[in-house]
Amino acid sequence: MKLVPVISARRVALVIAACVPMSGCMSSTPIWDAHFGEAARSVAAAQIIHPDAPEGPATPGGIDGKAAAAAMDNYDRSFVQPTPSQNVYVIGVGNGSSGGSGGQ
Repeated sequence: MKLVPVISARRVALVIAACVPMSGCMSSTPIWDAHFGEAARSVAAAQIIHPDAPEGPATPGGIDGKAAAAAMDNYDRSFVQPTPSQNVYVIGVGNGSSGGSGGQ
């Protein structure tokens, strides 16, 4: 008789013997299920600045839609080609104002 089937059978029996008692620890979660999604709904509600906006005044004073859209377009375009910054580590090189020339 080969030992491989006996070892495999013992391992299966051990796994089953470990799983059966653990299934008694598992229980349904009626309290968690009753409150499922509550955290997401409360976070979404907390992000609303003015929840009574439809009943309030028409619009607050400020910028109109076209100007806001143009401002956002300008802001987006500013990241396409950023302005090159000067090298801050090179000071006074190449400006031609050095007094070290010996041809007086």
